[in-house]
Amino acid sequence: MLLYATGRRTGIRRCTGLCYARDGDRFVIAASNSGADKPPAWFNNLQANAAVELQVGRLHLAGQARAIDASDPEYSRMWGLINDTINGRLDAYQAKTSRPIPLVALTLVRGEGGGQR
Repeated sequence: MLLYATGRRTGIRRCTGLCYARDGDRFVIAASNSGADKPPAWFNNLQANAAVELQVGRLHLAGQARAIDASDPEYSRMWGLINDTINGRLDAYQAKTSRPIPLVALTLVRGEGGGQR
């Protein structure tokens, strides 16, 4: 997937290619930063502005991001979804860092500007 988010300091639209898993009508991504001790910049941008655009294949979609941390009841199930999708790499990334890797649920926005294009 290509994730388009607005830079929290610059206001510039940024694009990041990410692995994802489907969770019903939502998408799940992991802010792993390949196991680095700090989260990726795109995660910080989403915390400042949850409005995103996604490109999955030819579909362009508008969405809202919501961080899912380890205390969230959905975390374990969603971790399993994305970890299975990327062949266990998320577990390997978590082993490299002491920070709990947050997940992000991307919910599609319906209505004006929120559909497919």
